[in-house]
This record gives sequence, C-alpha cells and structure tokens, in this order.
Amino acid sequence: MDFKGKIAVVTGGASGIGLACCQEFAERGAAVAVVDVDVKTGGRVVEDLRRQGATSEFVRVDVSQRAQVEQGVAEIVARLGGIDILVNNAGIQRYATATTCSEEEWDEVLGINLKGAFLMAKYVIPEMLRRGGGAVVITGSVQSVTAMRNSVHYVVSKHGLLGLTRCIALDYAKQNIRANLVMPGAIDTPLLRGAIALDPHPERVREACDRLHARGKMGKPEEVAHVIVFLASDLASFMTGAAVAVDGGLLVPAGGMAFQESGTGAVKV
Repeated sequence: MDFKGKIAVVTGGASGIGLACCQEFAERGAAVAVVDVDVKTGGRVVEDLRRQGATSEFVRVDVSQRAQVEQGVAEIVARLGGIDILVNNAGIQRYATATTCSEEEWDEVLGINLKGAFLMAKYVIPEMLRRGGGAVVITGSVQSVTAMRNSVHYVVSKHGLLGLTRCIALDYAKQNIRANLVMPGAIDTPLLRGAIALDPHPERVREACDRLHARGKMGKPEEVAHVIVFLASDLASFMTGAAVAVDGGLLVPAGGMAFQESGTGAVKV
C-alpha cells in the first residue's frame, strides 16, 4: 500500500478515525489534506505530520456549506496539485426520535453527515477525473444497515451514506473511480467518549458499548483507518460499491450479545 505521489483528502481529519487515516496515509507516502472545522487541533495534526516528513496542509471547511466546500477543494488543489483519494469521514452524533427531533437538529445532522459527503464528492470527483481516476471511501456505521433507538437523524444519515456510496460507484465505475463504505461498530473516539459522558452513569454505558461486540470490546480508530486506507489502495482495485463491516463482530450475533450470553444455546467458553 504505497501512496507516494498520491494526494489524500480526509474530512473530520483532526480527531478520531479521521486523524488515524491522516497518520496512516502520511506514513505510506501520501500528501495529506486535513479538512476540519477545528483550526487549532487540525493545525497541530499538520505540524505533527510535517515533523514526520510528510507533506500536509490544513484546510478549514464546514462540509455542510457548499461555498466552503467549493473553496476548500480549490485550495487543496492549488496547494497540493490535485486529489486522488477522498475519505468522507466528518460526522456528528445527536439523539432524538421522529417526534422529539427538532427541524434544526435534523438539518444539522443531515447537513454534516450526508449533505457534507455529497458536497465533497461533487467538487472532488471532477479533480479525480482530471488525474485519470481515484478512490472515495465513506465512513458509514453499522447503523447504515441497522438502527438504534432515539437516533433517528443519525441513522437516516448513515443509511443515506450507503446509497451515496453505491451511486458514486455505479456512476463513475467506467471512469476509474471507485467508492466504498466502511461500517464501524462502537469505536473509542472523542465523539463517542463525549456521547458516553452525557449519561449519568458513563462507566455503565462504556461497559455496554464493549459488550455489543462479539470480541467483547470497542474498536480503536486505527483499526478502522487500516481498512479505509486499504480500500483506497490499489490492493482493493476490484472493490467498488462495497459496504465493509469493521465492527468486532457486532452485526453477527442474532439477538445481540446479551441474548447470546444468556439465551437459548448460550455456552460457557
């Protein structure tokens, strides 16, 4: 997985899975554009990558805003010379049902999680075509194919990302652009830690998040980044339109791990 001469753009690149992707791409020779709204943290990420010998630029973009995306992509091309890889990773989590979700919250979550991925693809794909092709990898969720209670806008946005991935894959397959989706389970990121901290008993929530997975623990950002970088590489040249679970076995157990551990067929191992 050699990315020398390649230019990778990672949204939400200042922390969590996005940060791990930036580090992985840089270690493998890519020039990396770190895209985020967090100027301070994003700037530090770029400084760290440069200290390690990588070529990197920070570009502040709110991916839900068309004008910022258009300008940001133009800045990346001007600074780095083009774009070969897009990792659509920026996202937020909120909690509500169809009746408790406000219109403002709906627009916020769909704007960043889904519209943002669409806008980045809209302005990046033409740049990929100028370079003869490229790879798009989108960070979905196990909730791209399942649902959790009290998460209507998040679940809808992640379902939508699966559709967006497949449409990009189909529409640009013959122009040498691939698109794939990763579906992480619970990953120990600042986003998840912040959500856990909202509960009056965060230690119980963390334990529950661990137990969701057949492996008995949450994943690490770098474990998802490894798969994202693989999908962006030439080793995955025959993969497009795929939805790849990176979930520690979360989607496997019928009835969930609680049932598996105590229900019919439960065994001690």
